[in-house]
Amino acid sequence: MSNDLIIKDLYARIGDKEILRGVNLTVRQGTVHAIMGPNGSGKSTLSYIIAGHPSYEVTGGEIWYKGHNLLELEPDERSRLGVFLAFQYPVAVPGVTVANFLRSAINAHRAEEGKDPKETAIPAAEFRKLLREGLNLLDMDESFARRYLNDGFSGGEKKRLEILQMMLLKPTMAVLDETDSGLDIDALRIVANGVNRLAGPHMGVLVITHYQRLLNYIKPDVVSVMMDGRIVREGGPELALELEEKGYDWLREELTGAA
Repeated sequence: MSNDLIIKDLYARIGDKEILRGVNLTVRQGTVHAIMGPNGSGKSTLSYIIAGHPSYEVTGGEIWYKGHNLLELEPDERSRLGVFLAFQYPVAVPGVTVANFLRSAINAHRAEEGKDPKETAIPAAEFRKLLREGLNLLDMDESFARRYLNDGFSGGEKKRLEILQMMLLKPTMAVLDETDSGLDIDALRIVANGVNRLAGPHMGVLVITHYQRLLNYIKPDVVSVMMDGRIVREGGPELALELEEKGYDWLREELTGAA
């Protein structure tokens, strides 16, 4: 059973618009894999489909992880399997505190069929300890846990909360959808440090970004370029530097000429 995320010939649409046109991609466990590409290339769509967003219709292909085709699983089943998505635009949920949300998420992961949820729930003291450690690592005040989920949060606070969720849920395959969007340099550094603390041999990380600057802090092992709903180029970290220097037009012209 492979702990690599393997995407095979994936096609998807939303409404009448086809967005993914045959994506083939492998994210190895224990590596950081970056996807770069211009606006509208399908990067965020790919992340949503991995997580199971219901607005997108998959019209072909497979996504394999830990012996399961994720397309056959509900979003909560994918999450319990170890898949995590950090959203580009996290939604606000007034009335639900950060602490209650995080504890509920942990308990949902720990639940076992046939057992009383109280038997598998995380003890209050253990949860408080984990929460305090995560907040400290991300340079967040403990009062943050009492605020309503993303309600009135700055862009940096929303992204730190996404990383805090990742710290507490401990996924084995994390997808970060444009985590650098809307962050200043200080917030970017804190968020990236949190990701780097979690990355390692037991977790694969798929980083989706427009810009190379995030990759100054989260060092990729592999960089893939997505254009027009497909992966068109793959290389090492030097590919991200080349894209930062030249933009995407040169690659589009090269591909058009090759065709």
